[in-house]
Amino acid sequence: MTDYEKFLSQTGRQLTESAIRRMGTVVARSGDLVSFAPGYPDPSLFPWEELRDISKVLLESHDGNTLQYGPTRGLKPLLEQALRVLEQRGIHTSLEHLIVTNGSQQGIDLIARVLVSPGDVVLVELPTFTGGIAAFKNAQAELVGVRQDADGIDLDDLEAVWQREHSAGKRIKLLYVIPNFQNPTGSLLARDRRARLLDWADRRDLLIVEDDPYGSLYFEDVATEGETRPLRADDAQGRVLYLSTVSKTLAPGFRVGWLVAPPVLIERFDTAKQSTDLTSGILDQCIVIEALRLGVVDRLAPQLRELYRTKRDVMEAAIRDHIGARLTWSQPKGGFFIWATLPDGLRDTEVLERAVAHGVVFVAGSAFHVDGGGHHTIRLSFSAPTPDRIREGVRRLAATLQPVLAR
Repeated sequence: MTDYEKFLSQTGRQLTESAIRRMGTVVARSGDLVSFAPGYPDPSLFPWEELRDISKVLLESHDGNTLQYGPTRGLKPLLEQALRVLEQRGIHTSLEHLIVTNGSQQGIDLIARVLVSPGDVVLVELPTFTGGIAAFKNAQAELVGVRQDADGIDLDDLEAVWQREHSAGKRIKLLYVIPNFQNPTGSLLARDRRARLLDWADRRDLLIVEDDPYGSLYFEDVATEGETRPLRADDAQGRVLYLSTVSKTLAPGFRVGWLVAPPVLIERFDTAKQSTDLTSGILDQCIVIEALRLGVVDRLAPQLRELYRTKRDVMEAAIRDHIGARLTWSQPKGGFFIWATLPDGLRDTEVLERAVAHGVVFVAGSAFHVDGGGHHTIRLSFSAPTPDRIREGVRRLAATLQPVLAR
């Protein structure tokens, strides 16, 4: 037999798998399993009829450009629609600052490959999104965690971590953050901290990678009060690289996102993208262009907010009914997730193993930590299951925890 291991590059040997993708495999192999693992949107609000009509018109036009290769940076009409979306979020920019990506995940990967050298330090929230962890680890970055509290990243700890790493002679390149309804914690970065964070990045001379897939999925009046305003909207010094996507608002099957950055970096991202996919899917882009132009996403947004707020409330009520105060969490004001702390003495991986046997699955909290911690936490996604399945899943989780709850 051929030993393929010896052919692997250093990068190939160190590639990091997504814990969320791994849990998806568990779900696919199981029968009647309630999944609180992946942050999938609810397909009941996919705009099936409108997407069908848009696709029909596009394909019946027999316009070769619809199915042809396209520019690496993305179709100009899509970039123009993205500018409109960005304007609605308070971000005033121009075409030369934009590149289309295959979902925001590719944007993270491009940033990692273009800006991070082996051994560079990337600061991340503790905990943080596993996709970000994977992308930066695969670029051989050293990931260093910064504590969070209920109002987002702890700026005092951020400064302390920077001082420690800088004193050790490390090259600190980036800070990766998800300010709006963070994955996995659901936290919302406090408005006053946003301005202070921008000032801090300028003083410490590093770039902020702002990942914003959930900003329009708010449940309270936080958007009208300016609490979800992107960092990039107030970035006067060009410190923020901004990522967003239609995955959570239109449908994730359209691998369409965008990255906002200074033109000099957009040129580099364009070149890096050429070596991976040449161009994002043109048909996907054409459909998204029309969905944005016709206001499909704008009409969907209030329904999405109401649906996910209801599901959050259902999950919280079920936890209170079946588990009580032994499982604790902070109520998310938007997004897809409840970040819960387990009863004393329980470890996430052990509970997960027992939970699968009881017919429910979630993501272990330790998967989101770059410091080896988080074993007392779990992430529960309420976005995809129906309310009835949420209640059943929590009932099964309670049965998993019953030996401890009975003490």
